[in-house]
Amino acid sequence: MAADEANATDARAAPIAPLPDYRDVNMPWWQELWRRHAHITTPLRARGLPCDIEFGLSAYIVRVSLPDDSYLIISPPQEPSSDRPPGDPEGWIATREHPDDQTLFEVLYDSAPSDDPGARRRPEARHGGSAQPLIEAIDLRLAQLGLLPHPVLPHESPHVHPAQPTPMPPSRDTPGAPDRGPTYVYGDALRDLTDRLNAAESHADAAALLHQILEPTDGLLAQLGEFFEAAGEKAKEAEEDDGFDLSYDLADAAAEIRNLGEVLHVAEDWMRALTPLAPAPRLPSTPARAPSLPPRALPSAPPRHTR
Repeated sequence: MAADEANATDARAAPIAPLPDYRDVNMPWWQELWRRHAHITTPLRARGLPCDIEFGLSAYIVRVSLPDDSYLIISPPQEPSSDRPPGDPEGWIATREHPDDQTLFEVLYDSAPSDDPGARRRPEARHGGSAQPLIEAIDLRLAQLGLLPHPVLPHESPHVHPAQPTPMPPSRDTPGAPDRGPTYVYGDALRDLTDRLNAAESHADAAALLHQILEPTDGLLAQLGEFFEAAGEKAKEAEEDDGFDLSYDLADAAAEIRNLGEVLHVAEDWMRALTPLAPAPRLPSTPARAPSLPPRALPSAPPRHTR
């Protein structure tokens, strides 16, 4: 799977770090672990950083290789162990270490809760298990160290240039402007993305557009989940009881959208690894058929003699 992905990477797209290349990658249990950590590994791989999943002291961790041979360990709290599922901890701890330099040990991020009431609370502790602040903190520190192969700005994709904004149609209040109906800027932007997908010249180009939708922190599905969650919070501000009922429906929608992103997390990699269909062989032309001859005239039956 990793080899196919590497071979299919289009030179016109910014390189995404390959998947690990060993036997377990094809095992269902490993793929499930990878799926549960995709919101961590995908944005880091988009920055050119190879990632792997390992088992730490009591929980699974993400190991990130850096260009200077040091590495990051991104893990949930290890001691005491937690009952929370892999990839969804109470908080994240990110450290930088070096296999040959034991003096290099740096905590980049720590949002894990502490049971010690006297312990100093780090600023990021308020983020808990959220992935986006973790990725932003890693971005900032690695950029300071010059260890980010290709930075990704929040408004940019690692593969394609951002789509041009859809021009606003003339307002119906403008004298002489035709009646264009309601304005749907965001729907138009997605329609433009769909048009670009239909016109994609390679599977790598199509994968780059899928990245715009499926990237787990800044992609459309992630932001759509945030939108419905915010809409639910807004509904709670109403005086009517219906506001809470609506908030539950919107929260369910947000959860379903996020679940969809988890289900489709490998779609981008699969799309990039696809091989175009070979053109169908041309069949030899059918030889002209000889004109059909009229049926032979049957001899008429001899007349019957009557007595």
